[in-house]
Amino acid sequence: MNIPTDLKYTESHEWVRREADGTLTVGITDFAQDALGDIVFVELPQVGKALTAGQDAAVVESVKAASDIYAPVAGTVTEVNQATADAPDSINTDAFAAWLFKLKPTDAGAYDALMDADAYGKSTGN
Repeated sequence: MNIPTDLKYTESHEWVRREADGTLTVGITDFAQDALGDIVFVELPQVGKALTAGQDAAVVESVKAASDIYAPVAGTVTEVNQATADAPDSINTDAFAAWLFKLKPTDAGAYDALMDADAYGKSTGN
């Protein structure tokens, strides 16, 4: 299983990347994609929506199940990846390239409290 070391992670299997402008890009991990199976539908949040940490922000559906995607930190959605919604199977190909949404965090330091790759790997048994 691929766990890039330059990202942060949540216990609910979202990956998070801090961008140069301070926004956070969010997607689901290989572990989540593998558990769900073939992704067939993605519902993205609305741009401008304010989210609290842990709030459900998006939905990913596979042939097996639907799964909520949670906000890793509190913030406001600044952008969504319509290409992923239009081609949800892109998550199956590369879960780390097929991001879902970006948010501007309410507290810039909240990113640092997320799990690093080692901690995430241990939490998934890898």
